Parts: sequence; structure tokens; C-alpha cells
Amino acid sequence: MRRSAKKEALLEVAERLFYEHGFRGVGLKQIISEANVASMTLYNHFSSKENLIEEVLKQREESYWTYLDAAVDRDSDSPFILVVEAHGRWLKEHSSKGCMFLRAIEDYTGTDNEIESIARGHKAKLLQYFQRIAQNKDRENELDLANQMTLLLEGTTSMTTFIGAEKATEYSIAMARTIVQHTS
Repeated sequence: MRRSAKKEALLEVAERLFYEHGFRGVGLKQIISEANVASMTLYNHFSSKENLIEEVLKQREESYWTYLDAAVDRDSDSPFILVVEAHGRWLKEHSSKGCMFLRAIEDYTGTDNEIESIARGHKAKLLQYFQRIAQNKDRENELDLANQMTLLLEGTTSMTTFIGAEKATEYSIAMARTIVQHTS
């Protein structure tokens, strides 16, 4: 089912603003104004700010996995390196100021909503993604390898805010090669 143009505009503006200013730093009035929609339009699509945040996170997660899947051939000789390279490009193009999912976990831990669950689920999917690649490649200690690669990507994301996506990715690719070589 295709989303309405106004709902798309709301999600796009909300994602950009939440990413740039944080979830608590952006009000619904600002989103409504920048999306150029009426207040009722927002409330027709989203029951609350939390519901809007949930949808933004789901959309961002879908975009990330679509991006990663398009860039990674799991059957290649080095799918782990391809994932690290793709993640680095994602950081450069979409996420140079840190991880929106970690921000959501920080802001919404212990509150009564789905935001934290969605964000933690995204992190769990990354670990599962690497586990499937390791299984597909018949790697020993697949859980260890998956954890190491997940930590590597999380560290790359974190370091992007300090040294930039290109340099962080360069270091992470070198580390990934070492990890893959030593776990074969």
C-alpha cells in the first residue's frame, strides 16, 4: 500500500529533524510547519509524537537494510568486508552524526512505548545478519564472529562523529580483514 504524499513528507521532515536535533529537541509544530501540512494531517496519520518516532525508526531501519542488501553479495568471497564497506557508505551518506537508534534507546529506555523496542530490535538484527553470513560461509565460532563484526560496525558509527565516515570506515575495513583472517 502506497503512503500518501503528506504522510511521506511528514516522515521525511521528522526523520531529518529528529536526526539533526534529537527526539526531545523537536516539537510537532516544527515538523508540521516544515512539512507544510495542517495539524489535523499529522494527527490523521500519527496518534502521538511517540507514534511518529516509531514510524520514523521503522522507515529508517527499512532504508538501512535495503541499502545494505543492495550492496552486499552474501555469496561473495568476502561478504563481511562488503558489509563494512556498505555500512561506511551509509554513514557518509545518511548517518554522519551518530546512530539514531542509539539515541532512541538513550532517550526512551524505561518509558512505556515501542520506541526502545524498535531501536533494540534493529541492533539485534545486525547481530543476526552477521550470524547468517557466518553460517552461510560455514565459519566456526559464528556467534563470536557475528559479535565482533557487530561491535566493529557500532564502533565505526561512533567514531564517525570524531574522525569522519571515510577515516572510520578505512580503519574498520582493515580491522574486519584481520578479524575475518583470524577466524577462518
